[in-house]
Amino acid sequence: MIGRIAGTLLEKNPPHILVDCQGVGYELAVPMSTFYNLPALGEKVTLLTQMIVREDAHLLYGFGTSQERTAFRELLKISGVGARTALAILSGMSVADLAQAITLQEAGRLTRVPGIGKKTAERLLLELKGKFGADLGVAVGTVATSEHASDVLNALLALGYSEKEAVTAVKQIPAGTGVSDGIKHALKGLSKA
Repeated sequence: MIGRIAGTLLEKNPPHILVDCQGVGYELAVPMSTFYNLPALGEKVTLLTQMIVREDAHLLYGFGTSQERTAFRELLKISGVGARTALAILSGMSVADLAQAITLQEAGRLTRVPGIGKKTAERLLLELKGKFGADLGVAVGTVATSEHASDVLNALLALGYSEKEAVTAVKQIPAGTGVSDGIKHALKGLSKA
C-alpha cells in the first residue's frame, strides 16, 4: 500500500497530477482543495495517498491533509459511493463544511455537489452521523471558536443536548475561554433559548 508520496511535481491537469519520485512518475487524482494548494511545477510536493486496486486498474488518490484522506476513506465505506463521488464531494466542499453539514444534518449543502442527489445526500448524512460530524468539525475548526471547543461540545452532548444545539452553543463561546467557563457560558446560552 502506498501511504505517502514525496517528489517533484511534473504535471497539473485537474484533477490529475504527476509526481516524479526518484525517476518514477506517479499519477494521482486529487480533490480541488488539494489541487489549489499545490506548489508550482518543478517544486517539491508531499501528499498523503489512498491506493485503490480494482480488477481493471490501480488508482492512486492524493490529499494535502490527513483530514481530507480520513474523510475520503469514510466516504468510501458508504454503499453506492465510489472514489469518483468521494473526490467530487471533497472538491465541492471543504472537510470542515462536510463535517458541519453532517453535524447539522443539512442535506441541501451536499446536493449542491455535482452528482449528489437528495437520496444520496440523505444516506450520507445518516451513515456518517456520529462518525465524523461534530468531532471532525471541531478538529478542523468549523465551530472551534475556543481552544477547548471539543471538550465543551462533548460535555454538552453528554448532558443530553442534541448535536445541533451543542454546536450552536459552542459557536457562541468567546475565543480563549477555558473548558469549565465554556460549559457555563454554553449552558447559559442554552437556557435562554
